[in-house]
Amino acid sequence: MLIRKLSLITLLAVTAAYPVLVFVSLNRFDPRWLLLFLAGAALIRALWQSQGIVSWVPVLLAMVLLLWGRKWSVLYYPVLVNGFFLLWFTASLLWFPPPVIERLARLMDPDLPPEGVRYTRKVTWLWCGFFLFNGALAAYTAVVGDLALWTWYNGLVAYLLMAGLMAGEYLVRRRYMRINGHV
Repeated sequence: MLIRKLSLITLLAVTAAYPVLVFVSLNRFDPRWLLLFLAGAALIRALWQSQGIVSWVPVLLAMVLLLWGRKWSVLYYPVLVNGFFLLWFTASLLWFPPPVIERLARLMDPDLPPEGVRYTRKVTWLWCGFFLFNGALAAYTAVVGDLALWTWYNGLVAYLLMAGLMAGEYLVRRRYMRINGHV
């Protein structure tokens, strides 16, 4: 059990460090090796996590880029990841309810009240906007082709924006729950 947790933490760290790995290796190695490594790490994580189709998406995205085979294709991985999450969250709102954030909320509170359902719907829309914005900026950095800019944005700024959104949403949710008498 401990080995499995440590392995998953290592794989998550390697995945999070992907922009730095690209920066360090892009001009030293054939980028297909990096994509193959990314696909392998994603495959191992998918096999261990086994959370349905969502676990396999990073593997598929890495394989698409590997098959594309252009030197700079490694820069489009964050664009594809944001595009996938935008599609997944939007689809959960429009065609395959309940929304993703409601599903996550029900893990902690299976009897989510109606105002909680409305709130999670709004938060899911907020995340859709984030993925659209973040994906557009990731695409911009990939198209520009400035490796330092790409690494800076995708390896630091995007993570800080995501952490800020999570923290801000948490604080708003706590206040919302207090106002509605759920704390």
